[in-house]
Amino acid sequence: MGRKSVAVLDVRSSEVAVFLGERGVNNTFVFKASKTESYDGYENGKFYSEENLSSAIFRALSAVEQICGERIRTLFIGVPGEFTEVVPKEQEIGFPKKKKITQKEISQLFESGKKPLKDHRFIRATSMIYVTADNRRTVDPLGIVSAGLSGVLSYFYCSRYFAETMERIFAQSKIALRFLPTQFAMAAYLIPSETRDECAAFLDVDYLSSTVCVLLGNGVLAQRTFWTGKGQVIVKLMEEFSLPYEAATALLGKANLYSKDTDGEMEFTFRGTSYKISLAKLIDAVTCGLDMICEAVGGFLEECSGGELDYKPLYVSGDGLSDVRGAFDHVSKRLNRVCELVVPDLPYYNRPSMSSRIALMDMAYEDNRKSGILYRFINGIGG
Repeated sequence: MGRKSVAVLDVRSSEVAVFLGERGVNNTFVFKASKTESYDGYENGKFYSEENLSSAIFRALSAVEQICGERIRTLFIGVPGEFTEVVPKEQEIGFPKKKKITQKEISQLFESGKKPLKDHRFIRATSMIYVTADNRRTVDPLGIVSAGLSGVLSYFYCSRYFAETMERIFAQSKIALRFLPTQFAMAAYLIPSETRDECAAFLDVDYLSSTVCVLLGNGVLAQRTFWTGKGQVIVKLMEEFSLPYEAATALLGKANLYSKDTDGEMEFTFRGTSYKISLAKLIDAVTCGLDMICEAVGGFLEECSGGELDYKPLYVSGDGLSDVRGAFDHVSKRLNRVCELVVPDLPYYNRPSMSSRIALMDMAYEDNRKSGILYRFINGIGG
């Protein structure tokens, strides 16, 4: 595995993906190999089957190593919102006299608020905003002369269960594991910094779960994961029309919430079997499933935003809504808020399903770069 390459494991609620790549020109990415495998998923902070998860991961990992002809020695693992806790804190440190703030002082500020969290492991900390002793607000205090520094910080923790599960899976592989918060990586990559500086809301709709984040600066003010997503919409169709799972999944792609003609029936054929589908019941079932997402997200935003998000759009990614024509308009009306789809601004990868993978690759690449000896020496972080 080359020094410029990074390997990432993206754990979603219905599939895992392993990919190996490096930074290209103009902040693009060059993927040497990638492989996606389905697995059973998780619920209430536990995987349905660790054995099934392990098998899926190693099928993907082996395929990537075989394609590249390289051994993966360090693997960055995306931690889904289901297994992530975000703790926002205000921290402050003072200096004996005015001094130029360096990376050392910033690290001291972060360390001052780093506390253990029961059943969790600390994985990273970021800043929402910094304030100097003379009340200057800044997103980057490096080089500023001040007698003190305070900040509103975000501390990210991975559940001990998730971390230990991954360590058991890779126990015999001699691969070093590093954990990344998936939804924060997505939000930081997909939403411009100037938008996040004014507070923004981000929603990642996955297959079995959805995570919503309230963003401020380079951190997360609040985050919550709900047990609702594309899979629950499919279940509604299975129940309403007595369909097998695969047929209900295909039927979801036929739904059109823009259609004003909901009278009568449509003939739906799947693998040689025909079904009579009431158009009105199809629309009702799909909107009922979407409303579960809207109720969860809407309640959370009202609870935690304090008005900062009024009239601001909800940025949405993940592939949970992309299969349904009119889904974004329906969610927008229910939440009384514009929903704006955000995807990677990269050729061939500008799809909602690629958002988490590209975002994790971006964060992993930056973490890998900053861990290099030259970067650490230049920035005074140590050897």
